[in-house]
Amino acid sequence: MKIIDAHMHYYNKEGFVQVAANAGYENTAACWQRICEENNIVFSVAMGNTMYTSSRYGGVPPRLIDLAAPFDEEHYNQPHNMGYCMGVQSELITEANAEATAREFEHYIQDEHCLGLKLYPGYESVYVNDRRHWPLFELARAYDVPVVIHTGDTARPDGLLKYSHPLTVDEAAVNFRDVNFVIAHCGCPWLVDACEVAAKNANVAIDVSGLLEGKPKPLALFEQQAGFWRQLHTWLNYMGDYSRVMYGSDWPLVNIPLYIRMISYIIPEEHYEAVFYGNALRIFRKIGKLL
Repeated sequence: MKIIDAHMHYYNKEGFVQVAANAGYENTAACWQRICEENNIVFSVAMGNTMYTSSRYGGVPPRLIDLAAPFDEEHYNQPHNMGYCMGVQSELITEANAEATAREFEHYIQDEHCLGLKLYPGYESVYVNDRRHWPLFELARAYDVPVVIHTGDTARPDGLLKYSHPLTVDEAAVNFRDVNFVIAHCGCPWLVDACEVAAKNANVAIDVSGLLEGKPKPLALFEQQAGFWRQLHTWLNYMGDYSRVMYGSDWPLVNIPLYIRMISYIIPEEHYEAVFYGNALRIFRKIGKLL
């Protein structure tokens, strides 16, 4: 089965060395490529966590990927089988610089490997539908790329969950009906709310990344968290449209073959090809030209 990992990180962040080790890996470009070869992952979508660039137009520049270092400010050495979403530093955007920020993002959105935008509410104390984001949503509409949104729990205790609750995506989805939004992590632990927002709004998809950490033993995992996995299965069925559900890992957070196995347990087999491959190919429309 061919797989597209629709949500992972390619980032040399302090602490990620240990996170990767907990999952049985090294946080390196070579390790990720080996994982791809071993698990038939033909393409991956990295979320922008850091940046190498300075402002060109007086706005806030995007956060880009890290392990693939640039050889200049115009070209990036990411692997041929990887694209990226530009990370948004929401707290730095103001009404005065919002339009200029959209111009900063437009510079990169024309790169064939630039697949979309990524918001970090919870880590950033700004709601999804805040008007400072609207020029970025209009940019996503103009270039037909999705907006991925961190939802649910935050990895840091100083994150504010009121900003990252999946219900906050609903208002943006209603105001921008022709923009595709992706609820990352299925809003965990608010699975019900995430699936309801997606069920209500045809322009909202879900990725099931980051629902597990490290490399636990599968049997113990099922025994300890059986209720969680049953609920995930139940509410994805409630949503009722597996054409808007995408596999993602949140690497280096999880052990990849274990995670593929766990997600395959809660997705009906007849939807494997769509969830593990086809849906990402459609939602991140640039991938097709890169494969």
